[in-house]
Amino acid sequence: MPTLSVADGTSIHYRVVGEGPRTVVLVHGWMMSGAVWDATVERLDLTGLRLVIPDARGTGQSAKAASGFTLEQLAQDVLAVVDAVGAKRFTVVGHSMGGQIAQWLGAQVPERVEGLVLLNTVPAAGLPLPPDAAGLFRTSAGDRDKQKTILGLACKTLSPEALEALLKDAAGVSAAAIEGMFDAWTKGGFADRLSRITAPTLVVSTDDPFLPPAFLREAVVKPIRRAQMAHIPGPGHYPNAEHPQSTAAVLSAFLAGSAPA
Repeated sequence: MPTLSVADGTSIHYRVVGEGPRTVVLVHGWMMSGAVWDATVERLDLTGLRLVIPDARGTGQSAKAASGFTLEQLAQDVLAVVDAVGAKRFTVVGHSMGGQIAQWLGAQVPERVEGLVLLNTVPAAGLPLPPDAAGLFRTSAGDRDKQKTILGLACKTLSPEALEALLKDAAGVSAAAIEGMFDAWTKGGFADRLSRITAPTLVVSTDDPFLPPAFLREAVVKPIRRAQMAHIPGPGHYPNAEHPQSTAAVLSAFLAGSAPA
């Protein structure tokens, strides 16, 4: 499994799946690593695709950095991985906070991003939580019971096996990453840059209790010039783990319809 050392010396781990000419980067969200995509990747038609799946600093097999959990630094880490695999242009698929990072990339390097899929994305403006929820989320590092409670609040159709896989993944995320990334995604702060995004963008909603379709339409679809919306009924916040088949189908349809010339 390849790793690279980014500018501040942190070692970032990533996986490459497939050997096609089109690069698709899968960016995970808070409290997880790139493993959150496993069930979806197993169901994707990889014809013509090269999937690049990084673990953010402090998660998965990447180094447990003490700092660098801002949206900008996390996006720069993703860019460093994309550069390491030699991709000039790429599509970004981001889940939750990963969708925020995808929006940041689409706005920051629009000439390189050829498509965006934002799966239950946190808006660029951030998503402040009520004090009780914020306290639960921010202090959940290494606490299986708290993380199980969070997944219970977020998910609607998670099988026992999928729940166990997510809990195992979450257990490996450092306290610095849990706290630093939580502060970053709740704060957001770059909604004014969304007009720079030029790539075709698909915003995917589910029956997520935190990010309902009407909210995503207003906060994410409207400000992005070429954004459209799709809905997967049934799952909550983790459709990539709850309904991986449906998630793979929506992703495949977007990739087929937005193939670069």
